[in-house]
Amino acid sequence: MKYLLNSLFIALAILLFSCGGNDSPKTSKAENKATPTINIPDFNADSAYKYVADQVAFGPRVPNTPAHDACAKYLSGKLNEFADTVVVQKFKIRAYDGTILNGKNIIGSINPQAKKRIFISAHWDSRPYADNDPDPANHRTPIDAANDGASGVGVILEIARQMGLSKPNIGVDYIFFDTEDYGPPMDSPKRGQGEYWGLGAQYWSKNLHDPDYSPHYGILLDMVGAKDATFYMEGFSMEYASHILKKVWNTGKELGYGEYFLFENGGYIDDDHKYINEIAKIPTIDIIHLSKDTPGNSFFKYWHTIGDNMSTIDKNTLKVVGQTLLTVSYREK
Repeated sequence: MKYLLNSLFIALAILLFSCGGNDSPKTSKAENKATPTINIPDFNADSAYKYVADQVAFGPRVPNTPAHDACAKYLSGKLNEFADTVVVQKFKIRAYDGTILNGKNIIGSINPQAKKRIFISAHWDSRPYADNDPDPANHRTPIDAANDGASGVGVILEIARQMGLSKPNIGVDYIFFDTEDYGPPMDSPKRGQGEYWGLGAQYWSKNLHDPDYSPHYGILLDMVGAKDATFYMEGFSMEYASHILKKVWNTGKELGYGEYFLFENGGYIDDDHKYINEIAKIPTIDIIHLSKDTPGNSFFKYWHTIGDNMSTIDKNTLKVVGQTLLTVSYREK
């Protein structure tokens, strides 16, 4: 995970907070009787946890390393089990320090012929630097990235598994973005300069895997596995896709997850969804863990530290996010 922007929040945020969670239409008993039953799968948190652990077992998935190559094969193989089609978008891209990174965006699809589509995404690479670690000796140590990367991918793999067993009415694409977290370390003079984060999402936004790809919206997951996670309403999500943000947050609240999905401003996050919104013009939101104590100013406790390992992953949080997204997806018509 990337870079938190300190910006003034637009007036739209105020409107969202004033109406968040209270805009569900009322229906009569007759209308309720006429509504067909939707069979929404039960998200298996144990399965998602295993997918997270499988990724972490490869070691840090830093681009241009054997662990990165091995994990790419694992992810492609899993999507081949669950999805109807899989595309691996290979690319080369220059990092902040001039390193040429060998990237792989991995895309799986269910119901590929369906006209109405949405996508669910996460980055799968891991940070080469624990540059937020309290011990300076660790600042050039690659991280396990159990939460910052693997958690979102694990949730998506379980969603894909469930959809492979019982298909939704719409088309769903699962996108794993690469080279997201190779941005400048905190002591670099390039920190805060240039578009050095989200490189895989930038590449995909300029080179869609299908030239005619036009989904209704997208959802990005980032750091969605820590205990007692709090998901505030992120700024770019509100600016570009407020209707989708409210749909997801209201669904989470309806399912009893209101302590996770908070109808409060979380600030602007310079994450993959920013480029998707601005370059590909696809309305996309970001579900991302921000600190309850300092919303808008802090990511989860072990962000970019060696402490971001499997001990941070909580099955309850994986369940919250996964069940919410399954419900949103299966309700689409």
